[in-house]
Amino acid sequence: MSNKRIKEYISDGKMDITNIIKDFAGYVFIIIKNSKYYFNSEDIEEIASDVFLAIWQNREKLDVTKEIKPYIAGITKNLILKKKRTITNQNLNIEILEKSIQDNIDVYNKTEEHEKTTIIMEELKKMKEEDRKIFTSYYYSSKKIKDISRELSVSEIKVKSRLSRIRKKLKKELEKRGYGYERK
Repeated sequence: MSNKRIKEYISDGKMDITNIIKDFAGYVFIIIKNSKYYFNSEDIEEIASDVFLAIWQNREKLDVTKEIKPYIAGITKNLILKKKRTITNQNLNIEILEKSIQDNIDVYNKTEEHEKTTIIMEELKKMKEEDRKIFTSYYYSSKKIKDISRELSVSEIKVKSRLSRIRKKLKKELEKRGYGYERK
């Protein structure tokens, strides 16, 4: 098998691809498995099939005086590299797609948050000064209810009830404009 020339696989002017496959299939599989790349069984079978297909498709161009084994090895190695590039590009394309999807989700979320904030700010402008101070002190300045009541000289109960009323009003306005309201 190792020193056979291509002409030994030609009879009556036709290439005997069946005997080439029979004699060299194991050799092709060994080359693929010993490559520095990992391929699943489907990829290995695809590469092996493509090796023999390439021999068949180029049968008219082959130098029949040459040994077939180095020719098969060269084709196999080239197809291994081609397959690896294809797999790498597919993985790269998937990573790019995943990043693109994540970027679109981030843009959507940021846009939605911006629109909600705009609605809240519009509604705050319509409120009484004291309600606006209570809301912004609590949600934007992270002040405690007792500190807000002290600053505005009102009871804590009044601050709590006004916050509740303001939240309900904002929730209603957000829902009216198509946004859910999540209390954080």
